Amino acid sequence: MQTEQVMKKPPYLMIVILFVGAFVAFLNNTLLNVALPSMMVDLGVDYTTIQWLANGYMLVSGILIPASAFFITRYNTRPLFIVSTIIFTLGTLLAALAPVFGVLLAGRMLQAVGAAFMGPLLMNVMLISFPVEKRGAAMGIFGLVMIAAPAIGPTLSGYIVEHYHWRVLFTMILPFAIISILFSIWKLENVLPTRKVTLDYFSLVLSTIGFGGLLYGFSTAGEKGWTDPIVITTMIIGIIGVILFVLRQLKLESPVLDMGVFKSPMYALAAIISAVLSMAMMGGMILTPAYVQSVRGIEPFVSGLMMLPGALVMAFMSPVTGKIFDKIGPKPLAIIGLSIMVITTFMLSHLNMDSSYMYIIGVFSVRSLGIALVMMPIATNGLNSLNAKLYPHGTAANNTIQQIAGSIGTAVLVAIMSSKSTSVGESLAADAAAKGTLTEDVIKTIESQALLEGIQLSFLVATFIALVALILSLFLKRVVNQKAKA
Repeated sequence: MQTEQVMKKPPYLMIVILFVGAFVAFLNNTLLNVALPSMMVDLGVDYTTIQWLANGYMLVSGILIPASAFFITRYNTRPLFIVSTIIFTLGTLLAALAPVFGVLLAGRMLQAVGAAFMGPLLMNVMLISFPVEKRGAAMGIFGLVMIAAPAIGPTLSGYIVEHYHWRVLFTMILPFAIISILFSIWKLENVLPTRKVTLDYFSLVLSTIGFGGLLYGFSTAGEKGWTDPIVITTMIIGIIGVILFVLRQLKLESPVLDMGVFKSPMYALAAIISAVLSMAMMGGMILTPAYVQSVRGIEPFVSGLMMLPGALVMAFMSPVTGKIFDKIGPKPLAIIGLSIMVITTFMLSHLNMDSSYMYIIGVFSVRSLGIALVMMPIATNGLNSLNAKLYPHGTAANNTIQQIAGSIGTAVLVAIMSSKSTSVGESLAADAAAKGTLTEDVIKTIESQALLEGIQLSFLVATFIALVALILSLFLKRVVNQKAKA
């Protein structure tokens, strides 16, 4: 099947259908984070076990996203989206009815299998539906889904857990998933170009070992520590797996993930900036709730509400940023956005025990503005530099890099926080013990102070990570009049 790079008329109804599916998938990704403590008690499992509902979902997604390029290239849009949505819906139903933890985990894994293809499918349809000069605005709408849905998740989850049973988190998604299936059967068309490519199963094994090992290693390093034998072993296996995967792709005629995307300087630069930005962004999304809930003792729902203005800023600004990108290109937006992120992240490193609610909400919201200014414009500019047949590989590589970088950033910043908190806590406890004032109330105060200093240091490190992205953005160039050939 051959098609033009850009369709004469964008399939708006089809894009809306894909948007519903992608929104539900992205929302589902962070919906359980706040609910995990309640689920842990209800299901009678410990914290390490319940974390698999989040880590397992991320692992399956991280393993399948690199392979999404093959499936999008090989199979038509309509059946691929319908099958993905059905798998996601079955997983959601299984999780909603799960009598024990094992069944719930199986449901989450099925959700992840279906969700792994929804985002890449939508992004590829957007790329061929709009010309380069209008693509920024279109991808800005996609950014609204990609950024806002996960950001809204914790607030919505906090409200539901406080007022209803955690199973509502799954049952409320079911109607949207079913509607998405029905509309896709009714109106979805095959718009993406396909060609006969073969799946190299050994590459799939290497991808699973490599990306799965890295994601698991980094996601558990913050909890178990960098010196834990399991963490070290899985990370080494992951690195070896990724290296072998990349080397094999370079030799194959039909690679699962085409490394040719990195021959484009602007795509490669965009991928590096996105990775560095993801490290700082995802770490910040973990550190801020940790400060609000664990240091200040604010309830999960209220803490979720405090993060909501930031999510709304991102939701509102993402389409606006896309339109600005179409007019002026990525460099001015990236420099302004990353400058905002550097400044606000530095301000978060100065949080203290009595920082006002308005200060926390204001800084977090302005930081969200900075993220909205830079995230999608950089990704869009990088994808614009690619040949049309590389779009599936470009989106798959970009999503994989962001996911792994986000895990690395989270693990590094959480490890720094934990290490600093431990050393400060031991020092303060020793001083209090020497003075004979180590009471239960003092211990609680010491724990809060130690955690605060750990969070402050982690935000300071995140500031320097964001500064690296800002320096790299100075080398951005706008991709114009790209004549990609399908």
